[in-house]
Amino acid sequence: MISRIIQPVIEQKFFKGKVIVLLGPRQVGKTTLMEQIKARLTPDAQPVISFDCDEPNDRELLTNANSADLSMVLREAKTVIIDEAQRVPDIGLTVKLLADKFKNKQIVVTGSSSLELANKLNEPLTGRKFEYLLLPVSTQEIINNNGMMETIRLLEARLIYGSYPDILYRTEDVKELLFELTGSYLFKDIFVMQEMRKPELLEKLLVALAFQIGSEVSFNELSQLLQYDVKTVERYINLLEQCFVIFRLNGLNRNLRNELKKGKKFYFYDNGIRNAILQNFSPINLRQDVGALWENFFVSERLKYNLYHRRFAKSYFWRTQQQQEIDLVEEIDGVFFAFEMKWNEKRKVTFHENFLNAYLPKETNVITPKNYIQFLS
Repeated sequence: MISRIIQPVIEQKFFKGKVIVLLGPRQVGKTTLMEQIKARLTPDAQPVISFDCDEPNDRELLTNANSADLSMVLREAKTVIIDEAQRVPDIGLTVKLLADKFKNKQIVVTGSSSLELANKLNEPLTGRKFEYLLLPVSTQEIINNNGMMETIRLLEARLIYGSYPDILYRTEDVKELLFELTGSYLFKDIFVMQEMRKPELLEKLLVALAFQIGSEVSFNELSQLLQYDVKTVERYINLLEQCFVIFRLNGLNRNLRNELKKGKKFYFYDNGIRNAILQNFSPINLRQDVGALWENFFVSERLKYNLYHRRFAKSYFWRTQQQQEIDLVEEIDGVFFAFEMKWNEKRKVTFHENFLNAYLPKETNVITPKNYIQFLS
């Protein structure tokens, strides 16, 4: 059982008068995390009632519910957990009703699609919720659970197979599990959406994005490559972002005339998902894309680190029209930190004078397999 960094943070928010919302991809451990939290609840937070909205009966019970019906169901429950809540129509109104009518109960909502869930919760619950994101297991969590040596040992496997809880420590059936995860679970929320009328485009788009890790992405170029209109391509990318498959970095552009104004790069939340899409699980020493794997790994891990430690960093990449570039730039309260990722630590790295003079970064760091842990723990 892997202890998650975010668990004590969530536990401290119980019975503070707000709904707790936990988002994250399917199979990332949200239900397990809630079970761990339930096991630690104090007697005054019990009993607990849970709804699994993948189950038709639970979904129907919460659809168009009224306070009388809910009172009958909840009765003496002190904590109410609604799992995969995005599956319930108008769930925001139901949760608002729960929060308004049952102020002595702690309402917890989990979901694997921020697109559906955020749209349904944001307006009804404005100012009434604490929201958290759970992602595949982080470097810090592996260190906390298994120690530094195991973390170092697992690095190459994480670059290839990723960090989903069911994948992390397995030595058998890993590829099959990743294909199952990619096909049956991860995209489940996307395929049930009404907007998903071209599943073949989704597959082609994912492959194209998987090949372009670390490179700027142009919607126009993707449109021409895939032979679909730009608006459709952009909408499908937004769906992938909001179902926690990919995330974007925008280009940093504030000071220099030759900085790219509309640049964007996309990364996968998990290397294993990216490799499953390409059906490429070759070992590191046989790969041509190890630089892209290393960059995707560190950027996604740094995102987890900032998220879990409540470091409210804005993340960018930096590039000019002359192709001067920096892989990752973080800004915290107006202070900049720059990162270049190099799998081969012998490669020389220069942080361009234009960037240094314009942004005066507090730190410039070259991230290699020898030093990456100090930036993630």
